[in-house]
Amino acid sequence: MAITQKTLRPGTRARLQPTTQRLYSAVYAVTLLLAAVAIYLFVSLALGKAQTLIDDFRYGRPRTTQLEAFVGHNEAQGQPTHLLAMNLNRQAVIIELPGGDAAKARTISGPYLFGANEDLTPVTLSLRDMDGDSNVDLLLNVRNEQVVYLNKNGEFRLPTPAEQAALAQGNR
Repeated sequence: MAITQKTLRPGTRARLQPTTQRLYSAVYAVTLLLAAVAIYLFVSLALGKAQTLIDDFRYGRPRTTQLEAFVGHNEAQGQPTHLLAMNLNRQAVIIELPGGDAAKARTISGPYLFGANEDLTPVTLSLRDMDGDSNVDLLLNVRNEQVVYLNKNGEFRLPTPAEQAALAQGNR
């Protein structure tokens, strides 16, 4: 039996019917869910923009990083080799100035980067002897991948398939 205004005594409140109460609970739950999704999307967007801003300060545009080290390339005058890596229109490019001499600059083309906003992906460099020949090799780091350039005959180059197999067995 439904409670109507006429059957209530003065000063008492009418209770909601169970179906109306369930409807209000469902509307409340859906509203909370939509609010949580909106907050999640806003926080994700804000964090993404903040990371892009941090990368802008750290690497600039186009994304660029540099490294100076003695790698054994034209360093007779005591100047280290200067290495520059950049993400230039979605392609990693390395510029090597052997012994700091710009007249002998070499360019190494790296991998192309595919996907949305990949022109903003930082590329970094590191040096490590990967093949055990006592010459430091160049490592290009892009996202979670690493490209090895072996230091052979006074220049950096990609490994041959046999060298690549040896590197893969050495890293296991």
